[in-house]
Amino acid sequence: MDIQKVGVVGCGLMGSGIAQVAAMAGCQVVVHEVNDALLQKGFGRIHGSVAKLVEKAKLTSEQGESTKARLKGTTSLADLAPCDLIIEVIVENLDAKKKLFAELGKLCKQETIFASNTSSFPIGEMAEASGRPDRFVGLHFFNPVQLMKLVEVIQGAKSAPAVVEAARAFGAKVGKTPILAKDTPGFVVNRLLVPLLHEAVRMAERGDATFRDIDIGMELGCGHPMGPIKLLDYVGLDTTLSILDGWHQRYPKDPLFTPSELLKRMVKEGKLGRKSGKGFYEWEGDKVKG
Repeated sequence: MDIQKVGVVGCGLMGSGIAQVAAMAGCQVVVHEVNDALLQKGFGRIHGSVAKLVEKAKLTSEQGESTKARLKGTTSLADLAPCDLIIEVIVENLDAKKKLFAELGKLCKQETIFASNTSSFPIGEMAEASGRPDRFVGLHFFNPVQLMKLVEVIQGAKSAPAVVEAARAFGAKVGKTPILAKDTPGFVVNRLLVPLLHEAVRMAERGDATFRDIDIGMELGCGHPMGPIKLLDYVGLDTTLSILDGWHQRYPKDPLFTPSELLKRMVKEGKLGRKSGKGFYEWEGDKVKG
């Protein structure tokens, strides 16, 4: 199946990035948001990103204008009905996602492929809610979408092989390297990354090493561009805790998914990392102080 018309539900940081790369790849893109103000904010982000690419000569002026021309905003889900592929990029709330896909399942043509950009929720639960689990996959992009070269294609238990292949081909079309994963907790990247970040917190909590030395060890010893504690701060302690809580609820006997008391206490105290200005480190914008 050749995907030509793409719907993106949600125009925040991730949604606007996905919409942009799809439009740059030649797809007609319909972007849905709940109100015009959020649409305008998202489209402003896209237009600013495209302008930077033109300024850096990574796109010609003509390519920039044609990219923007292929984007359409809407506040009506019905406008997504003709899309070949719809990618959900809304809040990380499973009930909200299931409700959305139940609505889309009634609106869209039978050939439409549904995909979620979730980083942690089971694809299968959303797939069942859509009423067409054979035409449902995960498409997990990474932030910032315009720069990161990876997309995870997640195959649900009932995903049709042809649908998985169409999703993989779409990932390649928009300039990403697709990797395939089964519908397991965290898929590939977060299944490895979140426990790594969490174990770094546990090490600091036990007093095995200071959080700064843990970071230096991984940066200089393993070549990581950012140590695990600093990355945790950057991503958000609340985000990581939310993922761990979700996994712990589904797999309560797995100690790897049991959130540490230190992580829970810091989130309760509002020490969320970069977004709050203080976590393990103190932050000024996107930079660590000192």
